[in-house]
Amino acid sequence: MDWLSPSSHPHSTLSQLGRTNHLTEFVPRMNNSTSTTSNSGFSCNSYAPMTPSVMFHSMPKKFDDQENIPKESVAPSPAHSSSPISHDKQMCSTNGTVVLPAYQENVGGTTYFYQYSTPPENNGETIPPEPVMSTATPASNEYVPFPGKSESSFFMSEELRNDILNRNLLSLLQPDPSQYPDLPQEVDSYHELYPLEPISNQVLHKAHLGYQASMYKATHIKNGVHYCLRRIHGFRLQNTKFISLVDLWKKLDHSNIVQLREVFTTKAFGDNSMVFVYSYHPGSETLLNKHFSIDQPGYHDPFSNDKSTPMPYSYQKTNLLRHQQNNKLPEPLIWNYIIQLTSALRVIHSNALACRSLDPTKIILTSKNRLRLSCLAVMDVVLHDSNSSLNHLALIHHYQQEDLTALGKLVLALACKSTVAVQRDNISTALDIVSRTYTIDLRNLIMYLLTNQRRSVTDLMPMIGARFYTQLDNLHSHVETLESEMCKEVQNGRLFRLMTKLAAINERPDFNMESTWSETGDRYMLKLFRDYVFHQVTEEGQPWIDMAHIVQCLNKLDVGAPEKICLMSRDEQSILVVSYAELRHCLDQSFQELSNSSVLQHELSVEDKI
Repeated sequence: MDWLSPSSHPHSTLSQLGRTNHLTEFVPRMNNSTSTTSNSGFSCNSYAPMTPSVMFHSMPKKFDDQENIPKESVAPSPAHSSSPISHDKQMCSTNGTVVLPAYQENVGGTTYFYQYSTPPENNGETIPPEPVMSTATPASNEYVPFPGKSESSFFMSEELRNDILNRNLLSLLQPDPSQYPDLPQEVDSYHELYPLEPISNQVLHKAHLGYQASMYKATHIKNGVHYCLRRIHGFRLQNTKFISLVDLWKKLDHSNIVQLREVFTTKAFGDNSMVFVYSYHPGSETLLNKHFSIDQPGYHDPFSNDKSTPMPYSYQKTNLLRHQQNNKLPEPLIWNYIIQLTSALRVIHSNALACRSLDPTKIILTSKNRLRLSCLAVMDVVLHDSNSSLNHLALIHHYQQEDLTALGKLVLALACKSTVAVQRDNISTALDIVSRTYTIDLRNLIMYLLTNQRRSVTDLMPMIGARFYTQLDNLHSHVETLESEMCKEVQNGRLFRLMTKLAAINERPDFNMESTWSETGDRYMLKLFRDYVFHQVTEEGQPWIDMAHIVQCLNKLDVGAPEKICLMSRDEQSILVVSYAELRHCLDQSFQELSNSSVLQHELSVEDKI
């Protein structure tokens, strides 16, 4: 941007009078009403809040530098008129300084006001009047160049970017063949298996009714989507009556449920295994590892005392209360978990199903405290096969009641931050601790879930109350944040395709036996345009990189704007004035010429003929 120099300012008094070349004050143009009012009298009270140092600016140096300028140079003229304000007005003094009547001067239609200051003791000597310009904001502070958009306004935030990159990194992990030599290359329609939990040669934890279980990340061969495989070791299928239940689970699509994709049996692991395929959520962790893991620094289960050194009950309870006050989870976080869990259970129960795996090891946490129920349908398939004589549809209500009891124990464990608190001997103490550290609403909800009466997940809504709206507001705020971040990246794909075309054309060494193809014709203008966009320099020859300039030029090229620009060769011997529309036409023609001769285009044409 071109800035006016101080000496060329149209309203500068000093520049027109020729007194100095350096402008120290910028006096804005005043309205005509101001000058009219000033002629009627100049009030001293209007300057009461100002200090003398701010009000009066001495300029003896400027007059000393221009001693040859006579006083008549400030005489009134058609373009430069001045008139003293009425002298018969009463003078006022501030801090011993006599303030004489103000002096007003008009230069080119702009009115300036001056004051004549006289010291209290002058020994009868006459002191020449000293004009002082009224205070005004300096030009350097009045006009500040806009710095332009920062780089964060074009791209998503670093926090969100790192989160996405971390999840992508976890999705692309590959196993070490030397560490997992028995891992199969393919399992049914899936390959690139990667263990999500450690696998040892010892007996694994029997998580499902005596069956060992393990979990893997895998990639579908056809669509390349990543999935989570839950393998049940040594499971021999006896009947296929569970297919109807599996179909019901596959239809469930909820924000707090890890969706089941398919179930199949395989011998790829060297035994008869049942594999459950779920949606894969990289970077998630179980609720147990999040809040109940002994690996966390400073974590200690307050209910797990050393039984070899028994303590009085009052001493133990005092320690529990002290530990609870210092390590308890925030109550809004617990209600957040309750809302998500009840939302998932409501959908499951309304479809005549039961979770049957509501414990901290089967609940995963993703970003922003997002909960999801995992390992669903495993218990239904395993129990249905081992007890085929039972009518599981008739027992579904009983299983749903067990889900609500398990929910009550889970909330109690979160409130006490202890998995031992849900044991029968500790429940009464845990409820007492909840009553002392949390609201009565949380205690009533836990008491309702732990009772033996007939319960329903819909009865929990009045207990949740207005906290549901807080959760809804937080979700909407998070969605708005993600949308605003996505808007920064929505045009990047379009600009990337445009730059791909430019890079495929510029500096191409050879095409159709013509070594100078990229330096002639339309391609030469695209080369100059590339320098215009990416190779700008300052007057001193330093690189000038402006993201706004690059994005703006690429956008105008993409739409073919009629605006014209000046392109100059590197030797400054050739100058071309072209429009963005002409450059767009050159780009399309040149890239079409490349596409017609490319191998990819040839292969696509063959497939089209087939």
